Amino acid sequence: MTAAVHGHVTAPFDKVAKALAEEIDSGNEVGASIAVDIDGETVLDIWGGHADEAKSVEWGEDTIINVWSSTKTVTSLAALILADRGLLDLDAPVATYWPEFATNGKHDVRVRHLLSHTSGVAGWQEPVEMADLYDWDKATSLLAAQAPWWEPGTASGYQALNFGFLIGELVRRTAGMSLKDFVRDEIAGPLEADFQIGARPEDAGRIAELIPPPPFDIPFDQLPEDNPTRKTLTNPAPEAEVAHTAAWRESELGAVNGHGNARSLARMLSPISLGGTANNVRLLTQPTIERIFDVQSHGPDLVLMVPLKMGIGLAIGTPEVLPFMPPEEKVCFWGGWGGSMVLMNPERRTTVAYVMNKMGQGTLGNERTARYGALIYEALS
Repeated sequence: MTAAVHGHVTAPFDKVAKALAEEIDSGNEVGASIAVDIDGETVLDIWGGHADEAKSVEWGEDTIINVWSSTKTVTSLAALILADRGLLDLDAPVATYWPEFATNGKHDVRVRHLLSHTSGVAGWQEPVEMADLYDWDKATSLLAAQAPWWEPGTASGYQALNFGFLIGELVRRTAGMSLKDFVRDEIAGPLEADFQIGARPEDAGRIAELIPPPPFDIPFDQLPEDNPTRKTLTNPAPEAEVAHTAAWRESELGAVNGHGNARSLARMLSPISLGGTANNVRLLTQPTIERIFDVQSHGPDLVLMVPLKMGIGLAIGTPEVLPFMPPEEKVCFWGGWGGSMVLMNPERRTTVAYVMNKMGQGTLGNERTARYGALIYEALS
């Protein structure tokens, strides 16, 4: 164990801890945590660096951070649990549970289309501001009223900010509680995972400060006004600093405002790797886990403009997106703006999570993510 990194490391994963220390020493990282669970055992749970840009507060064992779109892994898990319980049919029209959603040609959009980002409803058609996302009824009503931007089911288009509203509304209508409450009561609580949608005021002192990434390198103003990338990523345009506000933390943004650390993400998503049960809590059955790997689309994502193989609720790993992963591996995953990632490998019964506060660009990992991933796979082999 190096001086800069703290936590628990089993011998095969020493190189991961060393790499985290090196990234912190070089300034590529400011603060981060990494966790690996194999067969229900935590074999790696490390953290290091600082929780703030000024480097005045150390990243501690209980430091949490806004994990951006890694939140989507938990929101998808909520929907999969409801499907497993027979409350939500993945193949049914969304309008079965949310009748208003059938408006404007969306009558045949299926639940699995929402979960696989193939619904054609990648963002809001009407102009919205960040404050509109704090109004659940307004945000969901606008989505229900609009037309899809392409034929649903034919291609993925990343539902960057609205995924939590689309899935969260289904949770509300089938479970009878908000997504935030469902995650707390049915996932985080039973698994004893330190994770929440939004963040309680009393936790403000242990939330790490996000360090914004470089600006997007996408020339949005040069794209056609009806281009899905432009419409999704500029309406509203995300700004990392908003995550530090009370309004953001008080809201229910199941796509982007989950707060936790690598340990809690690995603990919550490990049921997917472990046949449905973790910490003596059964959340899923094997048939539902298999549905995750039911390919819904495979090709260029119309928003992210990268090749994605989308399953139900999560992406399926491919060498184009996860270069550190052996091509024959059966993996599902998703990441968050800046570089965080959660990866589940049922064949190895392994779950991996990484979160950090110094954000890189993109949603599907960066050089740091790839370095840690390669070393973790080296240790697994």
